[in-house]
Amino acid sequence: MLAVELGATLLGLNFWPRSPRYLETSRAREIADAVRGRVPLVGVFVDASRAEVEAVDGAVGLDLLQFHGDEDPAFVAGFGRRAIRVFRLDGPPDPESFAPYPGVWGFLFDVRHPAYGGTGVPWDYATLGSLGTERPYLVAGGIGPDTARRALADSGALGIDVCSGVESAPGIKDRDRLERLFSEVFR
Repeated sequence: MLAVELGATLLGLNFWPRSPRYLETSRAREIADAVRGRVPLVGVFVDASRAEVEAVDGAVGLDLLQFHGDEDPAFVAGFGRRAIRVFRLDGPPDPESFAPYPGVWGFLFDVRHPAYGGTGVPWDYATLGSLGTERPYLVAGGIGPDTARRALADSGALGIDVCSGVESAPGIKDRDRLERLFSEVFR
């Protein structure tokens, strides 16, 4: 609720069971119902089956579906304009890698790391400066109150995806860090 009140333009709900931010479907539905209509809801998935994604989507009522694993292009493309394809980078992205995703909502770029998301690892966001895509894109990785503006400016991204940078412990959002982040982004 606090993130929405502070101005979040998307709200992610994590459905990867190995994440400390994982939400059971019933808890995710409670959160979704509390903010529905105020902010688009993004379901975060890592290598889930189509049946799993569809079941969670149907139960929670998601607006967008973020695919953060090794899902193949046909799988992601099957969700069309609701899909956000995540690229985990270890250098500048190859514009050719976007070709298999002509119908997706957009992309998210994060640093390559053995863990999926919420690693707190910053990287050279400027490598995204000239992507060559018309699709909107977001940037993640090591973003918090002190790095948000730089990540946005250097990357040219539409927005940021934050997680560990606004937590007091994995999965526990910190009010002060959230308030500082939004103050920094919207100043």
